[in-house]
Amino acid sequence: MAYKNDNVVNTIELGRAIKRRREELGLSLRDVADVTNVSASTLSRIENGTGKPDADNIARLTGWLDMPIDRVMNKHADSNVEPVIYYPHEATPEIVEAHLRADKKLSPETAKALSELFRVAYKQFSKPGRK
Repeated sequence: MAYKNDNVVNTIELGRAIKRRREELGLSLRDVADVTNVSASTLSRIENGTGKPDADNIARLTGWLDMPIDRVMNKHADSNVEPVIYYPHEATPEIVEAHLRADKKLSPETAKALSELFRVAYKQFSKPGRK
């Protein structure tokens, strides 16, 4: 039986993370495919939110992203609290984004917008040599 992840994995979140990291590193889909052993066509579908990766591909991609797999897992409906899970070596913008997404007072659109604002400001103000 095939692994069914329609309600388990947030492919939109995974796709955003892949695209963001790929663009930050200046990599093509083929470059990422070569490193992760996930086909370029599968990566493209995931980035576009239409792909449904299997468990092996999810593990490979979250490994490449160096992000906890829990970050892309949909939470159970019976849970009132969405935990914020991150590793200490994660970049600050990813940690802030996780906290914003977990904030129940913010809509997903607002959390995403605030995350992008923070990401831009962080990049501008965290340049080497700045005090």
